[in-house]
Amino acid sequence: MSDATSSSLSAIHVAAFKTSRGWSTDEIAQLQASPHVFTVSCPDGFVMGRVVVDEAELLTIAVAPMAQGRGIGVKLLQDFERTAAERGAARAFLEVAKDNTAALVLYRRADWSICGQRPAYYTRSDGSTCDAILMEKHLT
Repeated sequence: MSDATSSSLSAIHVAAFKTSRGWSTDEIAQLQASPHVFTVSCPDGFVMGRVVVDEAELLTIAVAPMAQGRGIGVKLLQDFERTAAERGAARAFLEVAKDNTAALVLYRRADWSICGQRPAYYTRSDGSTCDAILMEKHLT
């Protein structure tokens, strides 16, 4: 996977999350400044995670719209899981919008389990809201 700038990651995130507010260059740079956060990227996507003690959180996974459907998300999710485990995580968590069907399929196929829900968690560009589905996976 390639090294990427906060700016290029932000451009991918904004393009991938058109109905929500994409992350800015500064937001990504601030996250990456933490010793707990890691990023795995390729030219058309990236995954960002955080490991604290033995738990990991998938902060975001984004694939450029033109590259979706090519298995990049599967590879990035595998990279997240492997890197999190290498950093000592035994269990991982994520939040995903209830209406993000493609992501839910990706996570279910990778053996992630639903463990909760946050009502009206995401605010869309049009002002509407969407629930967040909480998922977990044991990495060891």
